[in-house]
Amino acid sequence: MVFSSQVFLFYFLPLALAGNYLLPVRWRNVFLTIVSYAFYGWWSPWFVGLMFVSSFVDWSAGALLVRPGASPRRRRTILGCAVASNLLLLGFFKYFMFAAENVNRLLAALGHEPFHVMHVVLPVGISFYTFQSMSYTIDLYRGDAQKARSFGDFLCFVALFPQLVAGPIVRYQDLADQLVQRPQRGELFADGALSFMLGFAKKVLVANTLSVASTLAFDRAAGLSPLGAWTGLLAYTLQMYFDFSGYSDMAVGLGKMIGFTFVQNFRSPYRAESVTDYWKRWHISLTTWLRDYVYVPLSGNRGSRARTLLNLVTVFLISGLWHGAAWHYVAFGAVHGTIVLLERIVPGRCLWSFLPRPLRVVPTFAFVMVAFVVFRADGMPAVLDYWRALFVGSGPATARVMSEATMLSRSTCFALVMGLAIVFLGRETRLVVEAARSRLALAGGAVALFAWSVFALFTQAENPFLYFQF
Repeated sequence: MVFSSQVFLFYFLPLALAGNYLLPVRWRNVFLTIVSYAFYGWWSPWFVGLMFVSSFVDWSAGALLVRPGASPRRRRTILGCAVASNLLLLGFFKYFMFAAENVNRLLAALGHEPFHVMHVVLPVGISFYTFQSMSYTIDLYRGDAQKARSFGDFLCFVALFPQLVAGPIVRYQDLADQLVQRPQRGELFADGALSFMLGFAKKVLVANTLSVASTLAFDRAAGLSPLGAWTGLLAYTLQMYFDFSGYSDMAVGLGKMIGFTFVQNFRSPYRAESVTDYWKRWHISLTTWLRDYVYVPLSGNRGSRARTLLNLVTVFLISGLWHGAAWHYVAFGAVHGTIVLLERIVPGRCLWSFLPRPLRVVPTFAFVMVAFVVFRADGMPAVLDYWRALFVGSGPATARVMSEATMLSRSTCFALVMGLAIVFLGRETRLVVEAARSRLALAGGAVALFAWSVFALFTQAENPFLYFQF
């Protein structure tokens, strides 16, 4: 089930809100856990069992970690077993087929017969809830969190439907007090509703509209001129941002509507002045998770310069692999990691520091776009084909005109202009929501925009969500 669907809007959400507000306080976490498991099990009921197992492992490990008299060695063993269990689950369901296929390629190159690869279905959102559940055990070991009040509270924390399948990745200590007692104020609900409506509009009116053009561009890279290739890539770049940030805005808004406050996941990333700055603004909950649980334990920037640079590259490679089990995702992480590494070396920590500050956004945005080809294209040969189209074009001129005319519909052009205006001229959704508290006209405008988006949803043939595969 996705937020931008009729089932969620007209059936699931009213039921979840009614139960959350009408039930006694002591039953609300139980109710939210049940509806969250139903939300997650909508795709495939057996996925629910996997999430429960992951939650049980970390809850049990946490209980053993805080048991009085546990020696440091015993606590390290418990932590190691919990982390290993989480990574084994994630590794099997997400990376087994990738590893097996690569082993088969190696065997074929050596002249041996390949073995049969078992097909493994990837559970939706497993990367998100695994990282979230695992952080609880690590924080308990470090002394950065208190043990959950009950197993029911912990199940509710892991399964909360607003951020379950696409983040933001939250940590137990940030929600611990809210799981015990949380505000149910009309003002908080109104803020959440505004955030949800604006995020819904970003997803439906911009991201969904641009998905048609971006899909056509990457499917027909062999028949695009440089202008057509750049236009298609711009469509994908904006689609990626409005798709993911819109979903995150909806998640934050839904959280407020039921009394929870989640961290913001985006902070105008396309206005970044460097690639390092970009990663401080994009998917903030993942980058901070990798910083706190991978980069810092590897010694962070406390070691030698060479060790610091190695740690940076390692984190970016892991970030790329986190996004998907394919070499082009690893290459995506390597490309970004290389630029961030270079920015650490050069004076000013920006490859285009010779430009005035406002102009640094241009080469940063251009780099992000070109690197997104590695992320989006299906394999490295397809990446090279698209890069060729970007800079020299490919295919007969007649095919280019027909392909680009199909891609650049009136609705696509409108979505491109609207997306660029919001990214570079508009204000961050969070700021708009905060400003809207005392502005009835803006609230009315948000309702009208939401109604337009719902109507548009009924007419759209495609309603993809890019980050479900991660």
